[in-house]
Amino acid sequence: MGRMLVEAVLAADDCRLGAAFDQPGSAALGQDAAAFLGQTSGAVIGADLSALAGCQVLIDFTRPEGTLAHLQACVQQRVQMVIGTTGFDAAQKAAIEAAAQHIAIVMAPNMSVGVNVTLKLLEQAARALGPDYDIEIVEAHHRHKVDAPSGTALQMGAVIAAAQGRELADCAVYERYGHTGARAPGSIGFATVRGGDIVGDHTVLFAGTGERIEISHKSSSRTTYAQGSLQAVRFLAGRSSGLYDMYDVLGLR
Repeated sequence: MGRMLVEAVLAADDCRLGAAFDQPGSAALGQDAAAFLGQTSGAVIGADLSALAGCQVLIDFTRPEGTLAHLQACVQQRVQMVIGTTGFDAAQKAAIEAAAQHIAIVMAPNMSVGVNVTLKLLEQAARALGPDYDIEIVEAHHRHKVDAPSGTALQMGAVIAAAQGRELADCAVYERYGHTGARAPGSIGFATVRGGDIVGDHTVLFAGTGERIEISHKSSSRTTYAQGSLQAVRFLAGRSSGLYDMYDVLGLR
């Protein structure tokens, strides 16, 4: 994902790559961030966040612990953030909300424009179909993904629940094994697939009596996440604080 972001920034006429970061001890440290493209960007990959000085926005697709460390540095240096990391717990989300009082942040579990349009379609479908349709969410990702269900799947569930006046925590079912009994009315089920190099597939099934409706989004490249991230960067221009998501960026409210 980092390479996709670097390539997207270098190709954009209105963006400039100011810095790039990797973990301490990474073999990439000290290399030009565009070396994998056979190009020179002038931004050397480092681990010292003081390199954020002079940057306007940090795009962060890491892990929760890394994002929270970067968040502190961004608040100190007044650098805006686009956060595509997933897997945050409640306390970590609260820390991001608190930081948004000082800097402007776009945070979304999926930066893809197509995924966010899909979320809007799910909201409309859930509201129109109501409680008579059973809802199941199936997601598939590559073997290296560490959190499950995916942040996108959880966001889909949250959007559907909210559209029906509910909280996802009150109706989500994440595991089924053995003699589970009949399906609980109103529940939202999740199924997770991990394997190969699947970029990200999500399908929501609305199963009623005599018919089924499926709304799917399938990613074949991480380029969509990078391009959505750049739209989020442009959205942050001129904003000094606040917590936003891709609905705000895309005008889907």
